[in-house]
Amino acid sequence: MGKRIDYPFEIRLLSAEEGGGFLISYPDFSECLSDGETVEEALTNGKDALKATIAALKSKELPIPAPNSGGVASGKFVARVPKTVHAGYDSY
Repeated sequence: MGKRIDYPFEIRLLSAEEGGGFLISYPDFSECLSDGETVEEALTNGKDALKATIAALKSKELPIPAPNSGGVASGKFVARVPKTVHAGYDSY
């Protein structure tokens, strides 16, 4: 049996507009997402998605990030701004 490696994951509730249920994502793999109607289903589907993502990277001979490495930089930058800026307040 192969060695088990645990990657950190995040689960969040999806809004009704997003289809409901729960979304699971892996910070080390920006391209690895899954969902489920329940947390348990999201975890099961997420594990399958993670296995498929790792298999795809291996098949393309691409590097597989180590757990907790943060993966490849997404280029996304997040900053908190005042509500007036976020709402499009324009009093120039």
